[in-house]
Amino acid sequence: MILLGPPGVGKSHIGIALGVAATAAGYRTYFTSAADMVQNLQSAHLEGSALYKMRTYTGPSVLVVDELGYLPMDQASANWIFQVVTRRYDKGSIVLTSTAGSPIGVRSSLTRWSPQLSSTASSTTPPCSTSVVAATGLEPIKMGRPSKTNQ
Repeated sequence: MILLGPPGVGKSHIGIALGVAATAAGYRTYFTSAADMVQNLQSAHLEGSALYKMRTYTGPSVLVVDELGYLPMDQASANWIFQVVTRRYDKGSIVLTSTAGSPIGVRSSLTRWSPQLSSTASSTTPPCSTSVVAATGLEPIKMGRPSKTNQ
């Protein structure tokens, strides 16, 4: 599942809620940000333990990756994400959140990250057996104290 929308509309909250629901249903679940996942895999690679660390992301039944595309990624970072996605293929569910505003926005972002990811995103065959894209058209949530008229 890919949750798309501008910052502040609740994509991360929905991703967390899906992860909590999966855990409550008895599934192994792991939540991470895309930046943390890439950094952890790159560090493990430099230490010679990348395959061991990869199990952190390929082992759980449900993987929630938050903020994909929030920060720019270099080729190596995009390759780590590509490796996680391809190794999880048909083995478990992935929930991705992204600030891209639409599937077309994701496609252009993926083009910037990696030719491998771009060709996967733009092909007519989806990268997984079943996929769902939920684009939120909501306005950002305003956090703060309720006004006296709403109390």
